[in-house]
Amino acid sequence: VQLQASGGGLVQPGGSLRLSCATSGSIFSILDMGWYRQAPGKQRELVATITSGGGRNYLDSVKGRFTISRDNAKNTVYLQMNSLKPDDTAVYYCTAYIRPGGSSKYNNYWGQGTLVTVSS
Repeated sequence: VQLQASGGGLVQPGGSLRLSCATSGSIFSILDMGWYRQAPGKQRELVATITSGGGRNYLDSVKGRFTISRDNAKNTVYLQMNSLKPDDTAVYYCTAYIRPGGSSKYNNYWGQGTLVTVSS
């Protein structure tokens, strides 16, 4: 099982980006999916999560600006980021609790990270 994040890039303050995280491999089911970020010199922090039923949680500083969603048919999670600020600059990582095909338990998988830079 692998997660592949994409969609990062350079954007001006106030701009928007949409991150995607696609899964691959043999997957039986997926529970929670989410996005973390790590800015230079800072600890990794949880940005947003979404349950298999669609329940969402957000970091306070991104509420009202970011929206997490998922396509269960494609086993993909998205992060729509609007009104971006320089403080949002970070490497964004996707994560998911996945039960692989042929396995009886869920494991926590991580994507490789995608860099988001917000700068004028």
